[in-house]
Amino acid sequence: MNRTVHVIGAGLAGLSAAVKLAGQGDRVVVHEATAFTGGRCRSYHDASVGMTIDNGNHLLLSGNRAALDFLRTIGSAQRLIGPPAAEFPFVDLASRVHWTLRFGDGRLPFWVFDPARRVPGTTARDYLPLARLLRPGLGKTVGETIACKGALYERLIEPLFLAALNIDPPEGSAKLAAAVIRETLAAGGRACRPLIARDGLAATLIEPALEYLRQRGVLIRLEHQLRAMQFGAARVEALDFGSEVIALAEADAVVLAVPPYAAASLVAGLDAPNEFRAIVNAHFRIDPPAGQPPILGVLNATTQWIFAFPGRLSVTVSAGDRLLDSPREQLAQTIWSDVAAACAVVSAPLPTDPPAWQIVRERRATFAATTAQEPKRPDARTAWRNLVVAGDWTNTGLPATIEGAIRSGYRAAQFLMPSAGAMTMPMGPPP
Repeated sequence: MNRTVHVIGAGLAGLSAAVKLAGQGDRVVVHEATAFTGGRCRSYHDASVGMTIDNGNHLLLSGNRAALDFLRTIGSAQRLIGPPAAEFPFVDLASRVHWTLRFGDGRLPFWVFDPARRVPGTTARDYLPLARLLRPGLGKTVGETIACKGALYERLIEPLFLAALNIDPPEGSAKLAAAVIRETLAAGGRACRPLIARDGLAATLIEPALEYLRQRGVLIRLEHQLRAMQFGAARVEALDFGSEVIALAEADAVVLAVPPYAAASLVAGLDAPNEFRAIVNAHFRIDPPAGQPPILGVLNATTQWIFAFPGRLSVTVSAGDRLLDSPREQLAQTIWSDVAAACAVVSAPLPTDPPAWQIVRERRATFAATTAQEPKRPDARTAWRNLVVAGDWTNTGLPATIEGAIRSGYRAAQFLMPSAGAMTMPMGPPP
């Protein structure tokens, strides 16, 4: 088609939409309000630690088919690393016990019958109630669907849902929890292998996407904030960027891939989530000790996950609203004490005093995955035929994740294609 598609926002949702549209031959222009691309999924040089760090730590799974298709398309799938099988090491700082959860490759969960592979302190029978999450009641929370207590909950379900939903699990939407279970535990170990961007988020997800787009003539305009849209009866007719107004031809289209609060201000009557949860990340410049796993789950601590990268250890704390007002130095010392204690159990001792560090607190990291906010997530299509919305906050069926963001970008692009119809997801085998 002889048209231009304007993608508003250069986060993962916008970039994935642009990649899909440019790949089919559309003329695409990406407009980004800030001076950088990637949104929450970016890397930058931080003077406090004297190295490049990621804005936050993000984990992919081998079953994230949209994300892996995106990476294969832009030529960077090989930059993800992870164990050859679905293995998740954990350490409990209260008991100083550590173990590795090992899933089987198939969908049938034979691993729950092996004490050496399942969560310690659990029996195979303990896993049966999880089936309730596959068909939760309408509008039910996790706490209304399963018992949020016991070894299985504390050592697997709670850390899993904290990371995926970014909310205290009992308060979370059982519908979204069910989606997590279906695409991870219920899909078998081949879909659960953890993958991380060893060289950083920008080098893996953002820079290759930008290069892919540039090679196809896509114009990327930074510091170009959309101020308003001019709406006709059935279509968006112009885009107002303050210093210029771009009139849209009859065939032109718009992908609005901005945060929900920005989208709601641009589109009158758009229902969007308006409650959010924070994520706190800490980065320490230090070589990981020998034997430190790339990803380590931590229980009974402020720290929840430790990521080992070349030259640094990074920590993620989900549902971190309680830490937003903590003094930075105190928070860094608390988290470092957790890291040192965990490494002393799992790999090797670390110094008592923290090395060079940085704390990154995102107040509105994700929409609140509650039963009240879930219905506010809009579909990609809008009342205007040439306007679609994208973002991990839209109705992807998943919580706010990398997979959800990319899936939303693909879906938005799909609806703008000449043969727009039911969304089909890439179904290649997990790597």
